Amino acid sequence: MAPPKCLSQANLKDKTAIVTGANTGIGFEVAKDLARRGAKVILACRNEARAEAAVAEIVKDTGNENVMTSKLDLASLSSVREFSQKIKEGETRLDILVNNAGICCPQSTTEDGFETQLQVNHLGHFLLTHLLLDLLKTSAPSRVVVVASSVHKTSQGINFEDINYEKNYVAFPVYAQSKLANILFTRELARRLEGSYIEHVTGTYCAWTGVTAYAAHPGLVKTELWRTLPELYGWKFTLMKPMFYLGMSAFAKTPVQGAQTVIHCAVEEKLSSESGLYYSDCDVMEPSQKATDDAVARQLWELSERMTGLSS
Repeated sequence: MAPPKCLSQANLKDKTAIVTGANTGIGFEVAKDLARRGAKVILACRNEARAEAAVAEIVKDTGNENVMTSKLDLASLSSVREFSQKIKEGETRLDILVNNAGICCPQSTTEDGFETQLQVNHLGHFLLTHLLLDLLKTSAPSRVVVVASSVHKTSQGINFEDINYEKNYVAFPVYAQSKLANILFTRELARRLEGSYIEHVTGTYCAWTGVTAYAAHPGLVKTELWRTLPELYGWKFTLMKPMFYLGMSAFAKTPVQGAQTVIHCAVEEKLSSESGLYYSDCDVMEPSQKATDDAVARQLWELSERMTGLSS
């Protein structure tokens, strides 16, 4: 049976969207769909040549010439700041932010000194969202969609004692931690966006921000995310390669199918009153118990603020 498809007919004329990692896979299909709906779409990508090729293909396919690319390397916090500043200086609104880019890779460290999967999958998007939040608020109602994964259910939890996994590094559990962080971030972001507390002479009151947040699991999808498996598992992958590709052929979604839940969270009108939830196959799903721990979500938020330099 074909997986569910986003059925919303929402028109995005005069809306602006940013999709990270949009030169290929799920991000590319999300960007193409938003462009087809009439949005101005900015592909935030590390590889500028591939991003330009993706823009050309989207323009040709949709007829929407208001599609462009801007360099963003999530493995560099300075790049995140430069990108965000460029957006704030050049754009008057931001209606949809899709935090899609992700990586699963062997142990390595970014220029900022953090474990690469943690930074690319979580910290970079955490900082990006924070820096663009004022623009999202002035464009409200607006949305933040975080591409998560059911893999978060295999995580033992956020390793606050060794967040960068400098000891006992195993790639896939570290990836699972970053996907758990995606959902906890979405949950805490939604809680904080429920209202901005403003000091007033008569006390403190709460003003609705109009920004909602969603975590989306795209499913098992045939994308370039899996290109590092030979590097991760070495000779073991040679043994499991036939079964892996057989399983992918039989059960994995295409990028178009995988993009549907992300698109659903970005455009479906019925979701406008929902925030902080986890979605799969275009419907609300219950994440793991570890992904619903509000105390851990707040602890991760505060740690992320310190790691990205938003607080001391």
